[in-house]
Amino acid sequence: MPPLDPSRSAVPAAPVARLARRALAAMMLICMAGCGKPLPALPNDAYVWQRTWTPAVAAAIDVSRGFVASWHVLAAELDARGRWVDMTPDASVLTAAHGPVVAVVRFDGALSDLDDAASIAHIATLLGAWQHEGIALAAVEIDYDCATARLAGYQRFLGALRERLAVASPGMRLSITALPTWLDSPALDSLLAQTDEAVLQVHAVMNPVRGLFDEDRAQTWMRAFARRTHHPWRVALPTYGTRVTWGPDGRVTGIESERPTLQSDDLAHELVAKPDEIGAFAARIGRDRPAGLAGIVWFRLPTDDDERAWSLVTWRAVLTHAPLRPALSVRTRAAAGSTAADVVLVNAGTADASLPSRIRLDSTCVAADGINGYTLDRDARNLVLRRTQDGLLRAGRQRTIGWIRCTQPTVTSRVDP
Repeated sequence: MPPLDPSRSAVPAAPVARLARRALAAMMLICMAGCGKPLPALPNDAYVWQRTWTPAVAAAIDVSRGFVASWHVLAAELDARGRWVDMTPDASVLTAAHGPVVAVVRFDGALSDLDDAASIAHIATLLGAWQHEGIALAAVEIDYDCATARLAGYQRFLGALRERLAVASPGMRLSITALPTWLDSPALDSLLAQTDEAVLQVHAVMNPVRGLFDEDRAQTWMRAFARRTHHPWRVALPTYGTRVTWGPDGRVTGIESERPTLQSDDLAHELVAKPDEIGAFAARIGRDRPAGLAGIVWFRLPTDDDERAWSLVTWRAVLTHAPLRPALSVRTRAAAGSTAADVVLVNAGTADASLPSRIRLDSTCVAADGINGYTLDRDARNLVLRRTQDGLLRAGRQRTIGWIRCTQPTVTSRVDP
């Protein structure tokens, strides 16, 4: 075939310019029609982190399935001594949830030596067992809060796991949980290159004295992470509170969240993820999202018997950007055989409420004391119950916060914000 004649195949300059102008005009029209439209809502995933699948867990999944895109289910833990603990989720519940399932395998961050071959074999066996139960696995997620110095070894492990998945489970995605402390490491790029996606954790990653979540820091970390990854990624946001205990030397001696500990109350503090603040943050990143952000993974799925997580009705309101309407009031309840009365804080609203900082007692009250996170104080005119521990009062719940003894049979106390 003879070569083309350049003089016959070339397009004259004037038509090229006209074509370019037309293409630019068409792009401008498309942008005018569609660029001003709001972005689609970020999908909401949920971590099912409960180690025991109670009826409350099944019920929470059932009522939440219309709002959750994917379920990130705790599958196994490798503790600091190298011992495995496998979870046994209810396959029928996950099948009925009608959503992709991500099996999360957690390695203790204090693990001194990770046996790559043994760990990969254990994960492969576990995934096979889940698939045999009929669980539709879309991905496996590794949650390893290792020190930055261990990222190179972690990368090698992920590379070997990726090769095993390609043979044993073709099409299954590999994800990791990423920490903000890794953002300054050159090894992060190679680590992320071994994965298909990642979840950036921005809660419970600071010294507990600085709180559970800081929205300014979270925003900074998210934008920095977006510059480091070339894959879709999600951000993990909290739905829970945690109790941190300090020893006399100022060191953290216990962190109680999903499971109770036996630490004393002497130096304890409650850290709380407040629904209005977290909801506002989620709405903001939905409008102005960093590059590659593909969704939110909520930690953790609230249940009716999880006292440190939001109520399900509050979580649903946050997910759907519905108004949060708590309604706090103070009531007194006569104590049998006593001249004192209990002080009861009531939330008659439709959303969880932050515990008020102070309850100003009736001026006729001559004695009082506080319990359950409140202590007695006074101002120039009244006795006051002052909050000593942060927390939430769930919608439709009540809490006894103290007692009073007053000179009048009917008293009125007031909630201060």
